[in-house]
Amino acid sequence: MLLLEGKSVIVTGASRGIGRAIALGCAQQGANVALNFAGAADAAESVVAEIRALGRRAFARQGDIAEPATAGALVDAAVAEFGGVDVCVANAGICDFHAFLDLPPELLRRTVGVNFEGTFFVAQAAARRMVEQGRGGAIIAISSISKLVGGEFQSHYTPTKAAQHSLMQSAAIALGRHGIRCNSVLPGTIVTDINRADLTPEKTAYFEKRIPLGRLGQPEDIAGSVVFLASDLARYVTGAEILVDGGMFVNLQ
Repeated sequence: MLLLEGKSVIVTGASRGIGRAIALGCAQQGANVALNFAGAADAAESVVAEIRALGRRAFARQGDIAEPATAGALVDAAVAEFGGVDVCVANAGICDFHAFLDLPPELLRRTVGVNFEGTFFVAQAAARRMVEQGRGGAIIAISSISKLVGGEFQSHYTPTKAAQHSLMQSAAIALGRHGIRCNSVLPGTIVTDINRADLTPEKTAYFEKRIPLGRLGQPEDIAGSVVFLASDLARYVTGAEILVDGGMFVNLQ
């Protein structure tokens, strides 16, 4: 039996990278998927086509997740298309590397808006629908190993990743009585469009030496943890975080 058979899943930032892998991973386990994307319409429709080829239902809806109305419209569309919402994966995020001392306020506000406020808005909209449905659900935030460590050019980014998990902890308490579980996944160094240019050969070699499993992560490495948290296998897991980093964080040598 497939782990997410018959469930409807929302994934934000799902046109590429980790979001794309999550959307496909959920579909492979039986879910119908509603995709949010910001600008890459062709990429989003390609994911939709791949999901439909698996025999699942899917659609993509464009919108700025930092805007509250985007989350509400996405949930409404999923309800209209699939009849409800069972799982919400808040994946959309940005990370424009920048030095701390001259970090523009606009970049700080935009990063907070997409990474944290976007997570809040979609989690809240999905939770409201899950409460109305009365059958529980799962909300998963894609945080980061950056929640646990600093970054010289990420002073605007790492706090948003910590805030995402803090939100999931509080939401787990607020929503537990409704059977809604809220957890976070913390990817390590995953090769995506966000960091591809930053991963120089020298930095890649360093990471491969530092990571006990000996390689950088791929987006598909994150999808399995999300599927687990979305499924009934994780029925007693809430307020938790799963670090998916190949062992990088624990290797302090």
